[in-house]
Amino acid sequence: MSDQTAPTTAAGEPPTAAARGAESAVGAAEPTRARGEQTRQLILETALRLFRERGYAQTTMRAIAKEAGVAVGNAYYYFESKEHLIQEFYRRTQAEHLARAAAPLAAETDFAARLRAVLHAGIDVLGPSHAFAATFFKTAAEPTSPLSPFSVQSSEARSDAIGLFSEVLEGSRAKVDPELRPDLPELLWLAYLGVILYWVHDRSPGQTKTRLLIDGAVPLIDRLVALSRLRVLRPITAQTMQLIKTLRH
Repeated sequence: MSDQTAPTTAAGEPPTAAARGAESAVGAAEPTRARGEQTRQLILETALRLFRERGYAQTTMRAIAKEAGVAVGNAYYYFESKEHLIQEFYRRTQAEHLARAAAPLAAETDFAARLRAVLHAGIDVLGPSHAFAATFFKTAAEPTSPLSPFSVQSSEARSDAIGLFSEVLEGSRAKVDPELRPDLPELLWLAYLGVILYWVHDRSPGQTKTRLLIDGAVPLIDRLVALSRLRVLRPITAQTMQLIKTLRH
């Protein structure tokens, strides 16, 4: 007589044939999902490499599929267009930025130091993409482009980026005018976009001028944030924020 006991359900009953079939299907689906994710990552990595080597405009979905060793239809199954590949690049870059910034944010409470660390971390993450950044920036700069940082398609990466600058503020000792505080993370993100714009066009070795820009701009931003609490400047702060809110809508 066998010592093995048939599997049972929580109620003590043997599983039905349908339940066993469902479990088998779930088990079989796991390797399929894993292979699908591997293929997706392969296409993305190949695309980013070709963007760096050939430029964004010169790289086609067909070329990406050929280089990745997959069918063109397969490439389009995972990414509907080159724009979708760039959106995934945005999301990945933002995730890497968050990870790179975690350690300095955990160790520092000074607002200027936190902001400086996050801005430098962003440039660190973007560094390998400098060669092709200028080529797709022309497309991203178009107001109607899905690659625009202000587009609906970019909303996830934009929200994550603003959330990071919110963390810069919330974890600091900075004393901020209550009128300014809710919108300051978005203003810091806009300043970061300005840094990226300069970085895109920076041809200095290792983009050292961009680093100098960050180191020079952060004390100014820190000073402006501190001055925002002065009673004499509060009307100006309120007018500025009202203008920004008007332009946003």
